[in-house]
Amino acid sequence: MLALPALYRHTDTVREDVLYALDPSAERAFQYGTRHFSSKSPALYDIDRAEYFFNLAAIKDPTILYLYHQLARISFLRGDFTRAMTQINYQISMHGDATPNSYYIRGLIEGYMGDYESSARDYEYFLRFDPRNWAALNDYAWVLLKAERFQDAAVVTARGLIDFPDNPWLLNSHAIALFELHQYEDALLYAQKASAAVAILSEEEWLHAYPGNDPKIGDDGLATFKKAVADNMHTIELAIASSTVQ
Repeated sequence: MLALPALYRHTDTVREDVLYALDPSAERAFQYGTRHFSSKSPALYDIDRAEYFFNLAAIKDPTILYLYHQLARISFLRGDFTRAMTQINYQISMHGDATPNSYYIRGLIEGYMGDYESSARDYEYFLRFDPRNWAALNDYAWVLLKAERFQDAAVVTARGLIDFPDNPWLLNSHAIALFELHQYEDALLYAQKASAAVAILSEEEWLHAYPGNDPKIGDDGLATFKKAVADNMHTIELAIASSTVQ
C-alpha cells in the first residue's frame, strides 16, 4: 500500500498523463516540465519527469522560447556538460537575446568545463541585460578567480556588494579575491562578514539561490556552503599568522 505522499504523487502523475493524452500539445508538455523543475515546489520536483515532458515538447515544437534552456539546465545538473553545451548553443542560436538567461547558463556550463575565458565573456554579456544580478556577479567572479584574474574578481564582487552588502556569497568571494591579492587583513574582514551572514542564512534562501536544484539537498547544500566559508576564514587567519611570525 502506498504511503499518503507517494499516493498523492502517483495520483498527480496519472492525472497529468490523462490530461496530456487528451491534449498532447507542446504547450501542455512544457507546462508540466516546468511544473516539475522548481525547488520552490518540493512535492512536485522530479527532474526525470521534467525532462520527459520537455522532450515531448521538443518533438512537437522545438521553438518554444525557453525549452532548450531548460533541457540544458537538466543536463548540467546531471553532469553531462557536453550535452548541456549542445542544448544551450541550440537555444541561443534560435532565440539569442530574447532569452538572455541562456548566456548565464552557458557561462555556468563553460565554467564547469574549465573554459574560464569563454565563461567570463558570457557572464559579461548577460550582465548587460541584468547588471545588478548578484548571482551572476558572484558566478562571474568565480570564473575570474579560476582564471587567476584576481583583481578583476575583486572589482566584480565589490560592485555587487554596493547593492547587496550582506550577501554571504559575494562577501565570501570578495574575501577570496583579496586573499589571492595578499590583502590578508581586508580579506579577513570580509570573511568575518561572510561568516556572520551565512550563520543566519536559511535553507529556503539557499534553495532560492539555486532554483533548479533538488529541494531535498537544501540542507546539505547549506551545510557545505557554511563549511566553505569557515574554511576560507581559517585559511586567511593562517596566512596572517604566518606573515606575522615572519
